[in-house]
Amino acid sequence: MTVATGRANRPAGLSARGSSRAAAQERVSKAVRYVESSALLAALLEHDQAARAQLRASGRRVTSALTFAESARALIRARVAGRITLAQERAAHRALRTFERRCAVIPVTDVVLARVGRPFPVEPIRTLDAVHLATAELLGAPQRVTIITRDTRVAENARALGYVLA
Repeated sequence: MTVATGRANRPAGLSARGSSRAAAQERVSKAVRYVESSALLAALLEHDQAARAQLRASGRRVTSALTFAESARALIRARVAGRITLAQERAAHRALRTFERRCAVIPVTDVVLARVGRPFPVEPIRTLDAVHLATAELLGAPQRVTIITRDTRVAENARALGYVLA
């Protein structure tokens, strides 16, 4: 399911140049925050407050469809390993579905897979991490996109590609 987050509304007749507050709101509304699986899982499984804050920050949240497959598997693994209870797993799955409704979800397409097959700045990188980076590249200019991750390899490559990290 693809749902974009809301945009800041500007009163009719007020240009972004006419008000620094309106200009700031416009920049935030155009900001794109790509959420990689490791950051989402840090929020869901570890209750990482910094990750939670990044997920709630202003801007349009975007992720790959891969994020939901990776996260669902991680929740199952955590329960089977005894890290979380069945009730905690169910609560985390509900939170995952809520997150999915609140962000734009990009499918893993042939274009993404073709990019995965080419080198990245910092090799080696795992295939699923490369899928996240290739998906982020679809979003346009790196300076407009913040990558939210807890994964070192993703972070190193995102930085080398010119993305802002959170």
